[in-house]
Amino acid sequence: MLERKRLKGRTRITFVLPADSPDGPVSVVGDFNHWNPAAHPLLPRRDGMRAATVVLPAHSGHSFRYLAAGNHWFDDDQADGHDGVNSRVHT
Repeated sequence: MLERKRLKGRTRITFVLPADSPDGPVSVVGDFNHWNPAAHPLLPRRDGMRAATVVLPAHSGHSFRYLAAGNHWFDDDQADGHDGVNSRVHT
């Protein structure tokens, strides 16, 4: 799930997943962090979810995926679109 907040000239995107699905650590990786799994790990929230937040330029599009334990890559079903292998988010 993606949460958005528009800022002046930027958009804050929060990537949200359930705390227990999938098991183990999960990171969001994409062109905005050079596909670096260490850059944006999803962390627990009080609402039982886990999340990572990035701030991206307004009016831009970005590819991303999630990386879970065991080298398990997966997409976000609620993303703005897909470009074949990756999920897409538009700010």
